[in-house]
Amino acid sequence: MTGVTGRSAGDPSGGGGATRGRGATVLTVRKHLPQRVPAPLVDAGLVVLAALDVWLNLSNYSPLTIALAVVACAALALRRRFPLAVVLLTLPATLNQEILVAPVAALYTLGERSHDRRLLAVCAVLSASAMAIAAPPDSDVLSNRTTWTLVYFVYTLATAAAPVLLGQLVRAHRDLSRRLVEIEEVKEHERTLHAQAVLARERAQLAREMHDVVSHQVSLISVQAGALQVATQEADSREAARTIRALSVGTLDELRTMVRLLRASGGNATELTPQPTLADLPGLVASSGIEAELTGDLLPTVASPAQRALYRTVQEALTNVRKHAPGATAAVELWHDGTDVIVTVTNDPPTRPALPLPGAHLGLVGLKERAEILHGTFESGPTNDGGYRVRMRIPAQAE
Repeated sequence: MTGVTGRSAGDPSGGGGATRGRGATVLTVRKHLPQRVPAPLVDAGLVVLAALDVWLNLSNYSPLTIALAVVACAALALRRRFPLAVVLLTLPATLNQEILVAPVAALYTLGERSHDRRLLAVCAVLSASAMAIAAPPDSDVLSNRTTWTLVYFVYTLATAAAPVLLGQLVRAHRDLSRRLVEIEEVKEHERTLHAQAVLARERAQLAREMHDVVSHQVSLISVQAGALQVATQEADSREAARTIRALSVGTLDELRTMVRLLRASGGNATELTPQPTLADLPGLVASSGIEAELTGDLLPTVASPAQRALYRTVQEALTNVRKHAPGATAAVELWHDGTDVIVTVTNDPPTRPALPLPGAHLGLVGLKERAEILHGTFESGPTNDGGYRVRMRIPAQAE
């Protein structure tokens, strides 16, 4: 059962660990890549580059030529929002003057943002025709006008088609990257569902074991204690049997709650309720089965996690007194010190030898871990007179 849990937590799908490793590597690489240049800065640079291209190739200084060139260059600033309109605005300037930057940039943007291949083909042909007309053949090749015109048109068509194809390639790459991210998210969701299913099966198995084994044995203890309470004539034995039966019944209630929790699929409704608070300490001390006294103020302003930790500390300490110090008396002190709340459980030396009882010796370790989680401290150790003391200090508002 433990082996299955380890596999599901680390790699529930058998190969998900490697996939997540690759995904983490990609994210790390992307994090260290230089940031993309802002779009307005790119557009401004492109407008300047197109204007420089016009200035270097300008042969006709008529007002109409200059106006068309200004319109073509300025339109590039709007190419992301209106790519088709920008392509059409660059055609008159391309037809009137030998320019390259403005029409190529407009065609690239249209290719990157449009799925309509017919529209892209028409725009590429129109731009190629405008380029061909803007640069007519020289007089020395007029003898073979038809062949030259065809070759030149193919050249301009290739020049116009190249940015369109490049834009389509960039668009396909972006769509593919987005699709890969979606696929990875779906795989991660499936891995999570698989891990939850494995965990639910193990929790159900654990619940069955607790119900069939632990609950059954505690029930037998309760029944035997009840029978002993009725049959015995000694007052001390009857009181001890009553205490054993009461503790067994309380343990059964907690076990049933744990079984319901383990069988549930999760959620806020499956929490252990009601959770113990400092208001339950008098009842805990009274039902501990030992002679114990509770002193101090039960502060209502202590946060719930801190109250549970203090309650569990007293519960564990009194249980240890009952198991390891028979006949000893205990004193439970609770007080508030500034922002902290402290509980101390001190017991006298035992008056008779303790019976060997099974235990995992992890109770005090668990209390120390609770204190560390809540940013508190936990101390335990023998006293000078042969007794034992347990103390926990926790911030009152610890969460």
